[in-house]
Formats: sequence, C-alpha cells, structure tokens
Amino acid sequence: MNAVNAVRPLKDILDVMHDKSPQSIELVEHAYEFSKNAHEPHKRFSGEPYFSHVAEVGYLLAEIGIDAEAIAAGLLHDTVEDAGVQSETIREKFGNEVLQLVDGVTKLGKLRYQGVERHTESLRKLFAATAKDIRVLIIKLMDRLHNTRTLEHVPDETKRTRIAKETLEIYAPIADRLGMSVLKNHLEDAAFPHAMPIEYEKTRELLRERKKETDKRLEKTEKDVKRALAEAGIRIFRTEARIKGVYSLFKKLGRREWDISKIYDILALRVIFPTVADCYSALGIIHGQWRPVPGKIKDYIAFPKPNGYQSIHTTVYTGDGGALEIQLRSESQHREAQYGIASHLLYKERQITKEGSRHGIGLDWIRQFFPHFGEAQGGVDAIPKEGVPDWVQQLAHDETKESGEYLDTLKSDFFSHRVFVFTPRGDVIDLPASATPIDFAYAIHSGVGNKMSGACVNGKLVSLETELRNGDIVEIITKQSAKPSRKWYDIAKTNMAKKHIRAALAAGKK
Repeated sequence: MNAVNAVRPLKDILDVMHDKSPQSIELVEHAYEFSKNAHEPHKRFSGEPYFSHVAEVGYLLAEIGIDAEAIAAGLLHDTVEDAGVQSETIREKFGNEVLQLVDGVTKLGKLRYQGVERHTESLRKLFAATAKDIRVLIIKLMDRLHNTRTLEHVPDETKRTRIAKETLEIYAPIADRLGMSVLKNHLEDAAFPHAMPIEYEKTRELLRERKKETDKRLEKTEKDVKRALAEAGIRIFRTEARIKGVYSLFKKLGRREWDISKIYDILALRVIFPTVADCYSALGIIHGQWRPVPGKIKDYIAFPKPNGYQSIHTTVYTGDGGALEIQLRSESQHREAQYGIASHLLYKERQITKEGSRHGIGLDWIRQFFPHFGEAQGGVDAIPKEGVPDWVQQLAHDETKESGEYLDTLKSDFFSHRVFVFTPRGDVIDLPASATPIDFAYAIHSGVGNKMSGACVNGKLVSLETELRNGDIVEIITKQSAKPSRKWYDIAKTNMAKKHIRAALAAGKK
C-alpha cells in the first residue's frame, strides 16, 4: 500500500485475521467504518486521507495474529485525540476493553507538558498502560512503524530526524525486548535513512559491494547443507535466507572498526526443523562437514535470551576463503523468534479459563517466568500484571522525576546493546553492554549491591571494574559490614545501580 491516496481496504484486514469468528469480524468491521467516518475530513502530510494511517495500523496488527479487540483499538486509536470523539462514545459502541486499549495508546493532553518533558510523560503513560495490558505496547509499535515508513512526507526536517532517532533509540529496542525481531528490523530500517542519512548511505554501499560474494556463498552452502542432511537421513526441514538489516549492520560495523570482512552474518542460512532434537542432530552433521569458527557457536536453545529467543547459531568456514552463519531452530522457535510476545496473543479468551490463561497468552509460557500465575487471579478488564515482562513493570513504576534522567535510564538500562550473564544457579540476567559486577549485583537486588565485598566471574575473583561478557557466570560475595563507595558510582554503568549507590551514600551521611 505505497500509492498516495490508497487506503487499505477492510477486506485485506479481514483476510489476514487469525480469529474469523462472526463476533470478531463484526467488531473489526464496525471499528473500520466508525474510524473512517470520524477521520473523513482529515489529511496526512502526503495528501492521503488520514484514515489510511489507522487502516494500515489495523492491518499490521491483524497480520501478526493479535485479537479483534486490539485490531479494533488500532483502527480507533486516533479518534479521541485527533477526531474529537468522546471516550464515552468508544465505550458505548465498542466496550470497556477496547476503550482501555485506545486510552493507553492516546498521547497526553496538549497543554500540560511541552518538549522533552512531554515526550517523557507520554512514555510514562504508555508504560503504565502497558503494565496492565501488553497489547497497548504492540498497538503503539505498529502505529510508530507506519508513521516511520511515511516520514518522507513530513516537511519539517528537524521533526523527521527527531522521530527517526526516537524510533531507533526507544521503539525498535522495545520491539527487540518483546522478541519481535521482524518488527524491530522494520522499525530500524525505516528510521535509519532519516536519522543518519550519511551513515545510512555509507553502510548501504558497503553492503552492496559484498552482496554478490555473500549471495554466491549462501547459495552453494545451502545446496551442500541440504545434501548433507538428506544423506544423514534428515529430510523434513526447510531453509531460508536471513539478510542482516542495514541499521543492524551499521551498529556491528561500529564495533568492528568498520571492517566488513570481520562480519560473518551479513547473510545467514536458517534451517528450520519439526523438533529441537533435529536441530542438535543437524549441528553435528554440519560440523562434520565444515570446520566451525572458534568462539562463534551460540546455543540459545539451551540458554534462551531473556526475550524468549531460541536458536542455535554456528559460523562455519565454507572452503572458499570465507565463512557463513547457519541458524538452526524448530518451527515453534521460528514463530517465537519472528513475533515474540505477539505469538502468544493469537486468540483472546473471553473469560479466565480454569487454568488461568487470559487473552490467548499461553499458560505454559507465562509459567516459565511466573510459576504461580493463574492460581489466584481476579478481575476481567485487563491482562494481569503477571502476563507483562518485568522490565515493563519496572518502567511503569519508575519514580525518577527528572525527564532527562528518565530518558537516560531507558536508553542505558533497558534499550542499549545487551549482554546476557548467569547467576551460579543458571538464571539469566540481562544487562547493557559494558556492565560490571556492580551493575549485576544491583540488578539482583539493592540489598545484594549494598553489601557487596567482591565478585567472581567464571570462578575467578575479579576487579569490580571488570566488563562482563555474554555467557559469564557471576557470583557476588557479600559481607554485612560492606557498603558502597563513591568509586562504585563512577564504575557503575546502569542508572539503576547509580541511583541505589547515590541513595546509600546519602543515607550514610545522615
């Protein structure tokens, strides 16, 4: 739907909806027509009817399989703010659940806040609503995706750049933390040309120069992998190419001194199997045929990323002087990797089931993280807090008053490049890159951080300034007489750790 003045027809939305029950179809049809009439006189900067935006948001939501109430809210999400529709009208025509979703996505009133403070307070409101219902955040991300894809029509260059940078710094990382890799990549690649046009062109040119070589290597390796697996008796699988996003490549080039020859995953071969056991069998076959690159085997099936991502990555020398990344995963892991938390929102339950599952979020999935979920739930108006990731809850209840500090916390503690380290019991702790044992200790609990006297990484005593790396096992040594020092504050990388250290130092002066 790229043509100016084109509006996504209702039929397109209904065709991709997963829940085609009469009630769901009726709700979406009603929301589509209501929103179309409400936005009738409004135009976008492109000259398109404003309704083209909300119709596209509705389509994007339907495409990922979310429920009819969320699709309806996506279609209606700008009617209160931009079309003068009263909230009570939404409640009367579409129900309280849809109104809560619309209200969660709606920005702040126009007069109370301005500038950075307004942006910060809008984010606070968004996370507070998301803490009650994760679908609010998914609707907001789809809204942001379509707005970013149409940035070229925004006449104010300063505004275009600001929106693009917000997308890269906040909204794409949110999608990543929700495990929605497809959405993350779409957001990044739509925003990158507007946020950093010079860097975008430089990266794209490097990618273009390598494409012919990597395409040829991928094609040959794919044929060889298929033959090797078939000869070993593994015949039920499918393959696909994964092309690294331009922005993702830009970030990696920055960590590799802009030497593209050091990056092996510009193109990757995915091999998708019916079962996890097939993945491990295939790994052995592949390593029997090609020599793996040392240090480039990552088993995210045994140790999933905190956002739920599971796959085996191995990079192998292909015999032509180059190397290629191969990713192995099951079909269910592939769906999870593509759509993350949205893959658990396929169908919303009308009521709490006997097991306690709500809104189509899989009970088994939730209980991986919240063992007692569903044993004593009450209320029917929103997904219980236990269905929302912990980091959303933290952001919803962050009491940082200063807008700049709150934004810094978002970018440094939640949405920066991540490392995944382990406690001695095997629990995964998700930290920003360059985090130290001090940051690790405070991520566990402020009481652990305040009483830390030392740290062991992979069984060895280390300095508190040590930079943690993916896969490190970290043990914090505590002592009752220990207390934070000013030096800790300077060493710590996360705002969370700095905030607790600052409070402890202030308490010590009293």
